Amino acid sequence: MTSTAILIPARYGSTRYPGKPLAMLDGVPMIKRVYDACIASKLPVFVLTDNQDIYNLIGSTCIIDQEYYDNGTERCAGAVAMGKLDGYDQFINVQGDMPDVTVDMIEQCRVMLNEYEISTVYTDMQEEEQNRPESVKMIRAGDNALWFGRGITGYGDWHLGVYGYSKRALQTYNKLPVPKEEHIEKLEQLRWLKNGWRIGCKSVQFSGVEINTPEDIETWHQKN
Repeated sequence: MTSTAILIPARYGSTRYPGKPLAMLDGVPMIKRVYDACIASKLPVFVLTDNQDIYNLIGSTCIIDQEYYDNGTERCAGAVAMGKLDGYDQFINVQGDMPDVTVDMIEQCRVMLNEYEISTVYTDMQEEEQNRPESVKMIRAGDNALWFGRGITGYGDWHLGVYGYSKRALQTYNKLPVPKEEHIEKLEQLRWLKNGWRIGCKSVQFSGVEINTPEDIETWHQKN
């Protein structure tokens, strides 16, 4: 029987938004909100971080790794390589800036792993959001993701920060060549595509907020 765990990479020293995991959302640190939302899925949940304060907040299901990683998928792959997750053969990566993640988003990524070794989710994107460079757009053909970009404007689905990986895929990631496009777009999933891996995608309902900037904190409070 397939065993699945949720991994939440939470790097404290983000270059774009330092300290973001501990940013307060209505009095609760963001990483705690993400963790609690993932616990609702009934799957085992692990927070992967480089920060002692985050460990103290989450407790024993937090894995500290001081190794430098360029992105969350690298950190997930690093945790698997440490041998602390040997009891699982597939993983759901929920980005630490998704306080409004839903159980359905997690479940749809898990289901898509029956067909693909890598999966993700998306939702409809309003025109205003399509024109924001902070928003990640996905181009797809059916349930097959073709490309992701920030600079794309005027079209695309809203890519959401939840991924599924087979263990084999995750063990491969840190060995793959890093393409130029990943550096330009700052999107870790482009490494998969540029190295010939297929990414399955599933539509979900989502009306929450992804926290990419301090301004998104204000937007979250306005909506909640």
